[in-house]
Amino acid sequence: MHVDLLIRHATIIDGSGREAFTADVAIQDERIVAIDELNDADAHETLDAEGLILTPGFIDVHTHDDTNVIRTPEMLPKLSQGVTTVVVGNCGISASPVTLTSDVPDPMNLLGRAEDFRYPTFAAYAQAIDAAAPSVNVAALIGHTSLRSQVMDRFDRAAGDDEIAAMREQLETALADGAVGMSSGLAYRNAYDTPTTEMNALVAAVGRAGGVYTTHLRDEFAGLPEAMDEAFATARHGQAPLVISHLKCAGAGNWGNASKALTKLDDAALSHGVHCDCYPYTAGSSTLDLGQVTDEIDIFITWSDPHPEMARQPLDTIAAHWGLSLMDTAKRLQPAGAVYHNMSEADMRQVLSHPLSMVGSDGLPNDPHPHPRLWGTFPRVLAHYSRDLKLLSMREAVRKMTSLSATNFGLTDRGVVRVGAFADLVLFDLEALEDTATYSAPISLASGIELVTVNGCISYRHGQASGERAGRLLRRDVRLSPAPVSAGLPNGRDSAAFH
Repeated sequence: MHVDLLIRHATIIDGSGREAFTADVAIQDERIVAIDELNDADAHETLDAEGLILTPGFIDVHTHDDTNVIRTPEMLPKLSQGVTTVVVGNCGISASPVTLTSDVPDPMNLLGRAEDFRYPTFAAYAQAIDAAAPSVNVAALIGHTSLRSQVMDRFDRAAGDDEIAAMREQLETALADGAVGMSSGLAYRNAYDTPTTEMNALVAAVGRAGGVYTTHLRDEFAGLPEAMDEAFATARHGQAPLVISHLKCAGAGNWGNASKALTKLDDAALSHGVHCDCYPYTAGSSTLDLGQVTDEIDIFITWSDPHPEMARQPLDTIAAHWGLSLMDTAKRLQPAGAVYHNMSEADMRQVLSHPLSMVGSDGLPNDPHPHPRLWGTFPRVLAHYSRDLKLLSMREAVRKMTSLSATNFGLTDRGVVRVGAFADLVLFDLEALEDTATYSAPISLASGIELVTVNGCISYRHGQASGERAGRLLRRDVRLSPAPVSAGLPNGRDSAAFH
């Protein structure tokens, strides 16, 4: 047998959750064609992976890379940590179907400037991704706030019947053209006034198309239980599987409640397909939100449009310099970005290790001083929380960032090392693996990632991008089921392929 690439003597963690095993892996064109002791095989290139771990490429289920996969298609922050597929369009904000000619509404400004929103249809966005040829695969959600931005004159009210119908039509067209589902960001002021009737109508369209509904909950603080109930009810009404984005117990007064939140998640999963994602850090990052300004936590300003000279400082330092209250200082800085140190380590560990949670970075690639999760999420889970702290087994950590993610977003033949699967693979040295990005120096390559292949193409090797970009848009052509799941087991899926 002659193949394109032969990886010999690898310790394989295949993404399924089963024990590691040692084998050779043969790759021809885009797919894995053999896994065995392949002594008779030869290849255009052969790699000796003895002592290294081979896993499926990591799937980042929570990103804001919508415009970056087009503007910066090398995608080094993700490729360098072993990510081979990104899910964009989270938290209610997406680059399509949107065109903007003036100021970008908050938090859509996390994705770029007005000129970056130039995709009036999902088909136009898909065409732009195909033309850009990013180094990673892209699966795209449609953002609810982005839909609102195209049909409403202002955000601080409920949408009318005609506006809901217009949003639903745009959403249905996008789903038919391959979007994987819809997201909402109900905590943000430009979606907070959305009533149940508006969400029900849109999520029902997602359910009819067989897509997934993801949500940044209306409240991640004291109102978390009620916000979770709202999300469960909306997903059940729409008959769409649900993913709760970055599940957390935010705010010092809410610390210690992870067990209660996860019990609610487990209870909901008994009757409906429900999962969540999380990142392995105790700080969040977003635009500067007046509702989160408090002296109970540390808040670090990462950017400010009216006062760029004040960026990269704590909010309380800026307030002292100006002689203003924290709230008045925040108002003066807006629009701005911030890192909020608002979670407890114990809560985060409970969510990360729960069988229904997936790993998502929630990184903000357009932030000039990004949260370290943009560059470090996946190595941090594997090296710090699995290898060092033994919070979860290596095979379970890999499952949470590969097969579980692929199943919940309908990415057939992704997230697994098996014959016939696409050759999205990561080869790493577990002893050398480290996330090196920090809050003070967040832009830093992870160490220990030896090789990344995307659709069979070597895209990253020994700390450098190869320059070969083989990613593509993964258009939805599989129906996702809202059927209930047993804890840790993926939702039922039909057998349609996702190419």
